[in-house]
Amino acid sequence: MKKSLSKNQLQKEIITLAQISSVTKLRKTVNARDIIQQFISALNSGAIRSAEKDTKGVWITNTWVKEGILVCMRFGVITGMSGKTETLQFADKDTFPLRSTDFTIENIRIVPGGSSIRDGSFIGKGVIMMPPAYINTGAYVGEGTMLDSHSLVGSCAQVGNRCHISAGAQIGGVLEPVNASPCIVEDDVLMGINSSIAEGVILRKRVLLVPGVNITSATPVYDLIKQKVYKATDATPLEIPEGAIVVNGTRPKDDNKFALEQWIQIQVPVIIKYRDKRTDLKTLLEEALR
Repeated sequence: MKKSLSKNQLQKEIITLAQISSVTKLRKTVNARDIIQQFISALNSGAIRSAEKDTKGVWITNTWVKEGILVCMRFGVITGMSGKTETLQFADKDTFPLRSTDFTIENIRIVPGGSSIRDGSFIGKGVIMMPPAYINTGAYVGEGTMLDSHSLVGSCAQVGNRCHISAGAQIGGVLEPVNASPCIVEDDVLMGINSSIAEGVILRKRVLLVPGVNITSATPVYDLIKQKVYKATDATPLEIPEGAIVVNGTRPKDDNKFALEQWIQIQVPVIIKYRDKRTDLKTLLEEALR
C-alpha cells in the first residue's frame, strides 16, 4: 500500500488492525506497517487528533485514534534509540522514535538540555520548549505555546494556542480505556509552576492556575464568584470555566468529629475571580519573554 489514505479510510484500517488480538498476526498483516506510518504522520500533521471540539463547544474523544496508538504500541518491537557508544542509553518501540522536526520550516524552538517529543504528536508553529520538557504521543500543542522546564504534556493531551505551561507543570495523559477523555487545555491558558491537571480535566480559554494548584476528576472546585461547586460526573468531565483564576484554598472536614476538634482543613481549588483587563495586562510580560 503506497497510496495515501483519506481520514475515513485510515480510520477503517486502524479499526480493522485493532481487532486483531494476536501480536504475531498483527505484525504479519499485509500493509500494517504502512498504515501505522500514515497514522503517525497524520498525528504529527494535526490531520487527526485524539480529541476535538464539536460545533457546540463540547470536546469529543476520538476513540479510534487512541486505539490506533495502542495498535502502534503492540505492533512495534523494542529497539535501541541511541548509539552503543553513547553514555545515556535509550530503547523504545520502533514505531515510536523521537519525532522528526524541521525547526526552520516549523518555526519551533527546542532549547538544548534534554527535551523530547515522541512521534505521533502535533507541534504548532512558534512552540517553545525549555529543557527538560516532554511531549508524549497523541498530544497536540497549539501555536505559540511555551513549555517551561520539567513540564509534561501527557499522551493524547490537547493544548491550545498561546498557552504558558510553567516549570514543573503537569498535564496528565491517558490511553486506556480508549473512551476515557484526555486532558484539555484551551487557548491562552496559564498553568503556574508545579500546577497539574489529570484524568480528563478541561481548562477552558484563559484559565489561570496559580502555582501549586492540582486538579483531578475527583477534585471539587469551589467558585466564590458564581457560588457554585464544579465536579466531574460519570458522563461529563470536570471543566474549569473560561477566564477563571484558580488558587489553593481550604475547607473544614465537617463530617469528622476528630477533624473538627483538631481544626483540620482539606485543601481544595477555589476560583477567586475571573480574568479582566488588569489581569490580562500582567501576562504581557510573558509575551515579551518569548
